[in-house]
Amino acid sequence: MNKKWQIYETDENKIKEIQEKYHINKILATILANRNITKKEDIRLFLEPTRNDFHDPFLMTDMKKAVDRIINAIEKQEKIIIYGDYDVDGITSITVLKSFLQDRGIEVGSYIPNRLEEGYGLNKEAIEKIVKEGCQLMITVDCGISSVDEIAFANSLGLETIVTDHHEPGNELPQAISVIDNKRKDSNYPFRELAGVGVVFKLIQAIGITLGLKEEEYLKYLDIVCVGTISDIVPLINENRVIAKLGLMLIRQTKNIGLRSIINSSGYTKIDSNSISFGIAPRINACGRMGKAEEALELLLSKNINHVNELTKQLNEHNQLRQETEKSIFENAVKKIEEEHLDEGNSIIVGGENWHHGVIGIVSSKITEMYFKPSILLSFEEDGIGKGSGRSIPGFDLHDALTQCNDIIEKFGGHSMAIGITVRKERFLKFREKFEEIASKAHIDEIMPVIQVDSKIDVKDINKEMVESLKQLEPFGEGNRMPVFVFKNLKVDSIRALSEGKHLKLTLKDNNTIIGAIGFNLGHLAEEYRIGDKIDVVGVLEINSFNGVDSLQINMKDIMRSAK
Repeated sequence: MNKKWQIYETDENKIKEIQEKYHINKILATILANRNITKKEDIRLFLEPTRNDFHDPFLMTDMKKAVDRIINAIEKQEKIIIYGDYDVDGITSITVLKSFLQDRGIEVGSYIPNRLEEGYGLNKEAIEKIVKEGCQLMITVDCGISSVDEIAFANSLGLETIVTDHHEPGNELPQAISVIDNKRKDSNYPFRELAGVGVVFKLIQAIGITLGLKEEEYLKYLDIVCVGTISDIVPLINENRVIAKLGLMLIRQTKNIGLRSIINSSGYTKIDSNSISFGIAPRINACGRMGKAEEALELLLSKNINHVNELTKQLNEHNQLRQETEKSIFENAVKKIEEEHLDEGNSIIVGGENWHHGVIGIVSSKITEMYFKPSILLSFEEDGIGKGSGRSIPGFDLHDALTQCNDIIEKFGGHSMAIGITVRKERFLKFREKFEEIASKAHIDEIMPVIQVDSKIDVKDINKEMVESLKQLEPFGEGNRMPVFVFKNLKVDSIRALSEGKHLKLTLKDNNTIIGAIGFNLGHLAEEYRIGDKIDVVGVLEINSFNGVDSLQINMKDIMRSAK
């Protein structure tokens, strides 16, 4: 698949000014300029944030109302329940708030809806159960902003609610005591993009300030807040960057034995955003996907090492089952796509019998990545109802497209890049036909994947110190991707496919300088290039440690023949 390489237009004078004024190397100065981080305070905040860089939590709309009500509940020893989501953000949100409130000496319960049986968000059956248990105050975390009817129902039963959320509100806010969400239209908070657990952190910070607690009483949870923030793929800028940067430092010496156990079992030795995203998050998420979210919560709350070890083992088993289930559905879906030639259209909509609801969203992501087309996967049950998930590509609004199919589908929700959907089996083909018509009018076949390139680099100018300096830009993630560079006119010195043709391994020569290169999932290109060919490469610079020896390496994202 052809990809467009888009190289930043660099302002050499600005780069030189940053380099000299702040005593950093040219490559760091270039990347900061590309990200429009050019002022002294912005550079300091990006490279070396401190605990003093958190915004005032009372700038959040309704924060004081929430704090006053919770302190009142603490004083009266009321029974509080926290209602959260089943993903990493929700589970870490419950962990942080429950731990903090229990340290204040109050009884706190928690409720996580079963993904497979109840779905996302508040439901009336759960609220009835909570009321019967004698709870007087419900605090939602990572959910609740769209639960207008459910919170009205809670009010009718005498259950008071505080909403903390980070999702987009609808036209009507729920009638709760307090609704804390920076995406409210009347919000004046200086940052909109906190994860659900970030909003919870601001809540405990505000309670801590009001009660005159030491900063450590809420800052000590930044390890868990960091895990939820990075896992929820919110932009790692502004206050999220402060959370992630300080939180990663705390994770390296975490006192949470559950978190430490997950890290150890993941096999990652370096604690960074990568180990959170690919080591910790999948294991916690697997519990929610397989309908066992409570086990992940228990793990992060437990103080018993034997219990923690047993729960970690269960998390790994859930994750393994999730991987096997995902692999099976993916192979089944690809087979259907190829047999029915669905990849020849502008979109891919495929259905299967009894596919696991908890993983089809991941499979849809892989299908979209594989074919670079919007995809929707549906699982049909015996009652003829198909429930599924969809993922899109930049430039095509999936939510808007489904709005145009309202007369065919039962219901849907989500945003431009990801949706959940319900369709009756007898309307499946009609839906697929209508969606394809919408996709064709959007000229999806003309949309090309874009790789943003920070700078052109000559291989001879690369050294270990320069690559090490890029670590100052960590943590990487949404809104702060790893720097990508272009290397031109390199001669192929050796080339081979690895892992049964899946990956590509090269050595590349620039005059007398040789550098290794690895291309994950680029193994199919092994037959297109020969030793001696001149190529251009885009990729990430990294240090490859093998058998105790460090060597510089390009982690390739794409290759093309050099222009003659």
